[in-house]
Amino acid sequence: MTEMTSRSPSAQTGAQYSVQYDRLDDEPLSVAVADAVATVCNVDITDLDPLHYSINADALERLFEPRSDGLRSNGSVAFEYNDCMVTVTASGDIQVDQL
Repeated sequence: MTEMTSRSPSAQTGAQYSVQYDRLDDEPLSVAVADAVATVCNVDITDLDPLHYSINADALERLFEPRSDGLRSNGSVAFEYNDCMVTVTASGDIQVDQL
């Protein structure tokens, strides 16, 4: 797997992984989430269940996409995916905790 340029250096400690997502980048948020989960689970992204089994990926994208009045400044969503708890925040943080 290659690192995407939209992400800053990440921190991995045990079964917790955190990465910063650039909401203005062309990479879909759903791809960044799947990549983060694959990293913490130490599997290839293609070995994960489809993200839409856990959350509506289109709704996730729309929740944090830039709006006409700027970027959303607060809020978060948390969901289980591939035996992990994933939290995405309006500030662009993606945190993955292995369950």
